[in-house]
Amino acid sequence: MLIIKDLTVSYGTAPVLHKINLEVPEGKIVTLLGANGAGKSTTLKTISGLLKPLSGQITFYNKRIDSLSPDQIVKLGVSHVPEGRQIFPGLTVEENLKMGAYVNYKPREVAKKIDMIYEVFPRLKERKKQLAGTMSGGEQQMLSIGRGLMSEPKLLMLDEPSLGLAPIIIEDIFKKIKEINELGTTILLIEQNANLAFAVSDYAYLLAVGKIVMEGETRVIRENKMLLAAYLGGSN
Repeated sequence: MLIIKDLTVSYGTAPVLHKINLEVPEGKIVTLLGANGAGKSTTLKTISGLLKPLSGQITFYNKRIDSLSPDQIVKLGVSHVPEGRQIFPGLTVEENLKMGAYVNYKPREVAKKIDMIYEVFPRLKERKKQLAGTMSGGEQQMLSIGRGLMSEPKLLMLDEPSLGLAPIIIEDIFKKIKEINELGTTILLIEQNANLAFAVSDYAYLLAVGKIVMEGETRVIRENKMLLAAYLGGSN
């Protein structure tokens, strides 16, 4: 589905990603692990067109997307839920969801999509007229994911969905991530907490200072405690 080959990205003259290779098969959850500053968010921003690579290529269903604009990439079926949620605090829950459907805004279809989001996240239906900025962190994260789903993506990219949330809320969020995948959406997940990522993912890549240092099926990667400790620290 998504194939990255020899991708190099820099901020100014400082390289952040160094010829990384990564694949996301259709129907799977793939996790990109790494410490702060490893280049995880840069990878997602480059896939979604917010950053342009120095070299290498990104293909989505055999189509090159590394030179396309972000809106063109969304139209092809890639949705990016950024770190920090980045909802519109002065809009209601429902208005935020509608913003996620901007690339193909047809009122009847939008209404159906919103109903689908409410089935996945019943809490959002309860809060649909509430200003998003007044909701809890967990509810805002649900809203951010729901907004990402409004474009009906084939690939949903999630950047640190557990960030700043209480453990009981994190557990609920990750159950929903698994449910979204089971409903047919492929997921590329960035998550600093390896145990959380391992619980839901099929395949994992370990990124360190802009390079892929390890990859494999989740059950294999999680057994390499020494390598994970070396690159992620002992808290995972």
